[in-house]
Amino acid sequence: MARILVADDEPGLRSFLTEVLTGDGHQVTAAKDGLEAAALADKQQFALVVTDLKMPGLDGLGLLRKLKAEQPEVEVVLLTAHGDVATAVEAMRLGAFDFIQKPLADPDQLSLLCTRALERRSMKGEKTLRSASPLPLTYGDPAMQRVEHALGKVARTNATVLLLGESGVGKEVAARELHRLSDRAAKPFVAVNCAAISEQLLESELFGHEKGAFTGATERHQGKLELADGGTFFLDEIGELQLSLQAKLLRVIQERRMERVGGTRAIELDVRFVAATNRDLAAMVKAGTFREDLYHRVAVFPIAIPPLRDRPADLVPLARALLQTIARELGRKVELDDASIAAIQARPWPGNVRELRNALERAAILSDGPTLDAAHLVEVGAPAPVAAKGTLDELERAAIAEALRAEGGNRRKAAARLGIAERTLYDKLKRFGL
Repeated sequence: MARILVADDEPGLRSFLTEVLTGDGHQVTAAKDGLEAAALADKQQFALVVTDLKMPGLDGLGLLRKLKAEQPEVEVVLLTAHGDVATAVEAMRLGAFDFIQKPLADPDQLSLLCTRALERRSMKGEKTLRSASPLPLTYGDPAMQRVEHALGKVARTNATVLLLGESGVGKEVAARELHRLSDRAAKPFVAVNCAAISEQLLESELFGHEKGAFTGATERHQGKLELADGGTFFLDEIGELQLSLQAKLLRVIQERRMERVGGTRAIELDVRFVAATNRDLAAMVKAGTFREDLYHRVAVFPIAIPPLRDRPADLVPLARALLQTIARELGRKVELDDASIAAIQARPWPGNVRELRNALERAAILSDGPTLDAAHLVEVGAPAPVAAKGTLDELERAAIAEALRAEGGNRRKAAARLGIAERTLYDKLKRFGL
């Protein structure tokens, strides 16, 4: 999750940008023009700014100059009309990451560009990874101590690791910890979520492409595998990988070499592979939806991360650590009291660490005093009721609300859980006022 600022004077486009990026799991703040965006940037730090080029008061170019002068680490993506491409190229000379032309018909194009911008920022700011993550694993519970022991044992080898566990347990956190403990800690840690990128874009994301490889490939693009050279490549949700790409990934893991899409030159790779999934890959092998040879390649050293309900000794220390991070982000002090601790311990937290963090953040925002209001925490943590009786619309609304709650507000994952298209989910959210 990243903190993103969106600036556009068109309400419809501003709403669309906010919906797409919020659906990607980011925290989005919207500004109606460049002046409001500049004022917001003065008050808080943003990882990425997505801004229209032409706006009243302060245009996108002026906003870019101000941001780069005061926050040089921020990445900026510009929205341009067809006739403004020359100005957009000038913006890139001033430090903008890239530009995208309107009208924006494809949410995946926006998501992919923003993901690349955030990754460049991350790689510039974290050339040496010294800490695991703002979402700690916490090793107080015996179950997690066993995970820590396994991570320590395998970290200094080049063995491929498969992290198993329910959604939200902290598999990426474990992958980052593995990288931190390894001899590759000073090299890049590059992550790709197979479920977050469309099949059409994923191949180019992984392997990169040569100029002219397909329509729209106007320049050579390095893939994530190439960017991870010397470091760790983390493939999250590997169970969502299409069979056609499974074969290509298998070859890369076996031979430690790859070719860009549309290329003929073999590129040698020095990469440590870590994969993660919340699915039963062995069952998928039997069903014919996951290659058996790839399964044996990625499951060399499997590590199962237990769900939060099976690590009771971690629950309160983890909540304290998460709340400390949240309080720092909010710029004020907020702590747990006995009532909020009891409320946390009373919940099963089926969404695991992700659900716990989301609940703590919302409760911290709603709480007025220096301690967390347990009433807000219980309200957020409680499962959304699903009516056993009611109209079809009532049942559908309840099912959508429950899917969103289970996926921590991530609209893409909620759509996948419901078995509907993401755009269909957006339409239903508007229809039901969710």
